[in-house]
Amino acid sequence: MSKSVDPIPFRSKHDATRFADPPATGNKGRPRGLPTAPGQPTDTQRAWLSRGLDQAGGKLPLFDADGRRVDARTIRTCVEQGWAEPWFANPLKPDWLVCRLTDAGRILIAHE
Repeated sequence: MSKSVDPIPFRSKHDATRFADPPATGNKGRPRGLPTAPGQPTDTQRAWLSRGLDQAGGKLPLFDADGRRVDARTIRTCVEQGWAEPWFANPLKPDWLVCRLTDAGRILIAHE
């Protein structure tokens, strides 16, 4: 076997192939999932809020359509924005936040 001059093959600093593909963007050059404007919900928040339109009292689900738990950040952000509000405390699962759609959330989702 012959020895190589460079034991570990490194790419040149100027090699453009070393960078990963840029993040997927929408039609406005923004990364996917970001709100279209400040004060607007993301796609994930919008999907979660829209599921409350068909429920009695506007109850928002704890789990998504695939059976995975809704991210707590999604819930907290929607509550902070006034689109959802805590409904009641779950005594069996105190860390689960049961929420319902507010009038502001209902108006936001209904206008789409």
